[in-house]
Amino acid sequence: MTQITTHAPAAQLPDWTRQQINLADARLGATAVACSDDFFAPMARLLDALPAVFVAGKYDANGKWMDGWESRRRRSTGNDWCVVRLARPGRIAGVDIDTSFFTGNYPPAASLDGCALGDDPDAAGSWQAVLPAVALQGNQHHLLALPASVRATIYSHLRLNILPDGGVARLRVYGRPAGRAEATSDGLIDLAAALNGAYAVAWNDAHYGHPDNLLRPGRGLDMGDGWETRRRREPGFDWCVIALGAAGSISRIEVDTAHFKGNFPDRASLQGGFSPGVGEHALITQSQFWPTLLPETALAADHQHAFDSQLVAHPPITHVRFNLHPDGGVSRLRLWGKAVEW
Repeated sequence: MTQITTHAPAAQLPDWTRQQINLADARLGATAVACSDDFFAPMARLLDALPAVFVAGKYDANGKWMDGWESRRRRSTGNDWCVVRLARPGRIAGVDIDTSFFTGNYPPAASLDGCALGDDPDAAGSWQAVLPAVALQGNQHHLLALPASVRATIYSHLRLNILPDGGVARLRVYGRPAGRAEATSDGLIDLAAALNGAYAVAWNDAHYGHPDNLLRPGRGLDMGDGWETRRRREPGFDWCVIALGAAGSISRIEVDTAHFKGNFPDRASLQGGFSPGVGEHALITQSQFWPTLLPETALAADHQHAFDSQLVAHPPITHVRFNLHPDGGVSRLRLWGKAVEW
C-alpha cells in the first residue's frame, strides 16, 4: 500500500497571510520561468497550490520523488536559484518558504530578490534585495514578514536563492495586486476576483473546500476546486464573508455550481456592507445585519447562474456575505460592478 503523508495547515497564521492573496499561486497564473537546476524535482512544483505531500517508497529516474523544487548536490561555488513570475504584479507583505518533508536535503539558508514592475527580469541590474539570507530548518514553514520599504514597491518577479543547494516544497508570496483591474466590454470588473485583490475574510465552515476557491479565475476543475461545507444537521445556513478587491456597486452576480450535482445548495443569498478597516471579528457580527443584495434564490446543479433583475440597488460596498441555504458547494462567485473612490 502506498503511504501518503500530508501536513495539516497551521492553526494560527499571521494576519498578513489571511488579508492578502498568494501571488505565487499557479492557479492564478504564477509561473516558475527559470532555475539554475531542478534535477531531482521540477521548479513548477514550487508553486503548487496544494500542500506538499510525502509518498513513501516513490522514486523516479533521478531518485526519491519529492513534492517541491530540488536541485542536485552542488560541487562548485555559488548557489541555486529559481525565478518566479507572479500571477499579477503587486506589493508583497510577506512570504512562506516551506521545506515540508525536506529533512536531509533542505537548504541551510535562503534569500529573495525582486524585479520591480517595468524592469527587465533578464537584466542583472534589475534585481534588488527583498529578503536577506535567513536560516532555514527542515520540514518547516518559514513565515517571514517583509519590511515597509519592500512593501512599498510593486514587483512582477521574485528570485528565490537557496544557499547553496537543496529542496524547497513551496513558496507562498502574500501580497495585494497592484494596478487597475481590466473591465469587460460593458465597463464592469469582477469585484470578487482574487486577481483584483478580493479575499475570504471569515466563514462558518469549509470542511471540503476553502472559500478562497470561489474567487479564482476560470471554472472549477472538480468538486475540490470550490467552497463546500459539511452536511448541516442543525437549523440555519452556511456563510462566508468576502472582502472585495475595491469598493463598488454590483450590477450582476454569477454563481457557478460546476461539478456540484448531489450537493449544491438549494438556495443562495447575498448581503453587502461598507466596512473599510473593520477587523475580522467585528465583520462577522456586522455581516448578519447587512442589507440584502440578492434574496434567497433557487440554484441548480452543475450550472452557471446569472442574476441581475433580482439584484437590489445599493450604495457602494466593501464586503459581501455569501449565504448557502442550507449548505453545500459552489465553485465560483463573480460580482460584476464598478469600483468607486471613497
